[in-house]
Amino acid sequence: MKMSPELKRAQENMQPGVITSAGFLGEDTRNLVDIIEQDEETLQKLGIDIDEASGFLHHLLEEGRKGLGEPITVKGIYQVQVTEARGFLACPFEDGIFRKTNAEVTHLPSGTYFLFSELSLHLFEKHHFLQGLGSPFRIDPFILKKLLP
Repeated sequence: MKMSPELKRAQENMQPGVITSAGFLGEDTRNLVDIIEQDEETLQKLGIDIDEASGFLHHLLEEGRKGLGEPITVKGIYQVQVTEARGFLACPFEDGIFRKTNAEVTHLPSGTYFLFSELSLHLFEKHHFLQGLGSPFRIDPFILKKLLP
């Protein structure tokens, strides 16, 4: 895939200080297309279907909201705490605005911890963008694999 003008604009929006102070790329220096393509390959190798995985994360997010900011247990094996801050964040692909909602998930049997936001879930689901290596809200495919039922 080639870097289209839309993808170049999205990558510019992902730089630190444009939408968020940390940005979306972490310490990753690859271009956006390379990040997405490599993560798609990794997801495929791990047998992770993006639609199924994003549906699962949506479920955890919705169940976690029922805790009203307190941790709750979902399906007996996930501890989920959803917090919301005031304000909204724009998608760097310029296709939506999202609440500042974070979900902290711990897979209780393994102790695996996972953090994602409403925006990072959108980026994963709609753009197949898991964020750059070292980004605080990166959806790491290997951690995601450990969480999936």
